[in-house]
Amino acid sequence: MEQYLSENTKRLKIYIGESDLWRGKPLYFVILEILTQEGMAGATVTRGIAGFGARSRIHTAAILRISEDLPLIIEVVDTTEKITLVLEKIYPLVREGLMTVEDIQVLKYTHRYLNPLPVDRLAGEVMSRDVKLLTPKQTIRQAWELMLKQGTKAMPVVNSQGNVIGILTDEDLISRAGLNQRLSIARHFDTEMIKKELDALEQSHGLVEDVMSTPVFTTRSDAPIGQAVNLMKKHEIKRLPVVNEKEVLVGILSRFDILRLVVPSATKELPPLSVPGYVKKVGEIMSPVVPTVTEHDDIATVIHTMLENGSHRVIVVDQDKKVSGIMSDGDVFTRLPVPIRPSILSAFKRLDLDPITDVIARDLMSPNPITASPELPIATAIQKMMAEGRKWLVIIDEENHPVGLVDRQRLLDALAMIPPTIT
Repeated sequence: MEQYLSENTKRLKIYIGESDLWRGKPLYFVILEILTQEGMAGATVTRGIAGFGARSRIHTAAILRISEDLPLIIEVVDTTEKITLVLEKIYPLVREGLMTVEDIQVLKYTHRYLNPLPVDRLAGEVMSRDVKLLTPKQTIRQAWELMLKQGTKAMPVVNSQGNVIGILTDEDLISRAGLNQRLSIARHFDTEMIKKELDALEQSHGLVEDVMSTPVFTTRSDAPIGQAVNLMKKHEIKRLPVVNEKEVLVGILSRFDILRLVVPSATKELPPLSVPGYVKKVGEIMSPVVPTVTEHDDIATVIHTMLENGSHRVIVVDQDKKVSGIMSDGDVFTRLPVPIRPSILSAFKRLDLDPITDVIARDLMSPNPITASPELPIATAIQKMMAEGRKWLVIIDEENHPVGLVDRQRLLDALAMIPPTIT
């Protein structure tokens, strides 16, 4: 992963001669070996074409004097603490030369395998091409009916020229058109409930252009995927319409499309200890807020916990506070008897809940959610979640107690490479 070093960063520069030796070995090579052993972030050796040192003797790389003792510069960048420690070993080796240390600001530090995202891939190569569209003059009822039929929770809105002018999501319909529930629940409605919902939307006489989100962010099909990821992170969006050079919609790029790129390359990631301190792990990106219920909590408590935390899922723990399951709002709705489903929909809209049923969390939860230690590398986490088709990864301690959560958005954010503000 990409890493921004702390402000407490130094650059060590060592000026020596090409012919300088230490116990028969070239001094620059011995210094590099020490830097590698100490796990420094990196080092560079530069060979000068000319120069002079303390003896005022000019050394040059001219053809007739190719064997002369040319100047070398070794540069090392790392934290103050690590530079201080490595100096204790290097300082005695430089018997003739110059050493300097200065404060610097590091904008970026990365390794080709530390960020597994192939950022040189183009959005047009990764996007989904089968995009369902809406037009601004379609009715809200028509839009929702199409979203239910296609199982699509977000659809781009285009004008007659094919230009993207907005995007409509189920969240837009909930907040601006009075829709009752998200697509993940509504798609499990029976025919009667769906008809009732559609009829209610038709009464509003609203159009797509009245409730769509606008302006909408887009990315070009010939733009690197890394730029798209940065845009999605910066504006906290789940998907991006992709347009061609004429600004005409040609596809859509989702978090899923991006994360699946990492799976084939996950095996290339270096072991965590290969670059000490610079490999991102899930513990660094997890949310420490874990909505939790016990196996014996009733459904009213489950729904209350979801609403209170603004979450669509809860983690279920046993009597020892160990993770035993996971439950979504869709699980609550679809796994309860049909006659009480209308009361469940009402319950999801308020915090003051009365007991709805004798069913408890253990009866509805999905057992054995995928879990991981905070030390799990990001690429491995992505591979694990994508392989099992899961949206949440529960981070646990050594005793299987939940300590954090990682979702697809946090994984996407970890892959972004946005430069920091220069001060």
